Amino acid sequence: MNFIDFILNLAGLLLWINWRSTLSDPFEKRTPATLVGALRRAAPTRFRHWHLLAALCGLLVLRALLYWQVGPATGWSGRLDLGVTIIFFRSNFFGHMFLFSVFSFARLLGIIYLWLLLMSILEGPMPIHRLVKMQLGKIDVWPRWIKFVLPLVITPLFWGLASWPFAWLHPRPSMSVAHHAEEALVIGLGSYLVWKFLIGALLVLHLLGSYIYFGNHPFWKYVDATAQTLLNPLKKIPLQAGNADFAPVVGIALVFLSAELAGRALAWLYARLPL
Repeated sequence: MNFIDFILNLAGLLLWINWRSTLSDPFEKRTPATLVGALRRAAPTRFRHWHLLAALCGLLVLRALLYWQVGPATGWSGRLDLGVTIIFFRSNFFGHMFLFSVFSFARLLGIIYLWLLLMSILEGPMPIHRLVKMQLGKIDVWPRWIKFVLPLVITPLFWGLASWPFAWLHPRPSMSVAHHAEEALVIGLGSYLVWKFLIGALLVLHLLGSYIYFGNHPFWKYVDATAQTLLNPLKKIPLQAGNADFAPVVGIALVFLSAELAGRALAWLYARLPL
């Protein structure tokens, strides 16, 4: 069931990306991005971008029904991992499964947009960066420092809204406003930890590209430029030995070590928040 949930989340993500693409495409307002080039632009179509959102909403409802029907028979329950805390959803209640369906997709969408935000901060070369700009819109042109602190502002706001249905799922004694603020702050700080996967992927691809020639595709130029930006803090450290450059390896190790220590510190802090 967890694998099915992941696949359906990817399907929902494709619907969302296509919807965002139709809003940004100056030539094609009525055709999803994955169909551009497959259909003639001059041909009339009844397809509207809101259909994609309707399909996404339908997917979230239908899979909630699936989980509600299949979950109890298989002993499966929804599990939403938020880093410092885990929220569980009972599969024998449709309301629980609907909330799980929505928040499971919202979690994946949030991770993708955090990655896009990091890519926007790195400001890689076109045309790959145009895909980032298409999804982020006007946020892409904001100053870097604003984009860097944005997760610390947006994530606690979403957590504050999500805490209401979560409180219905798992009733707890009433908490003060200060406790809610502390809890939201820890969740917001934890959102930065998802950047480690994108940073690690970029540095691994950059390392491979240093020894294997993959051609002149813009993707590899983008990987090289963004990786160089990430490795700028290590340039003053001698990490070269002949033709071998160990900066990407050191960078990967530092990123994941720092993320592991920060994750443990946030989990320790979250566990000691007053109930």
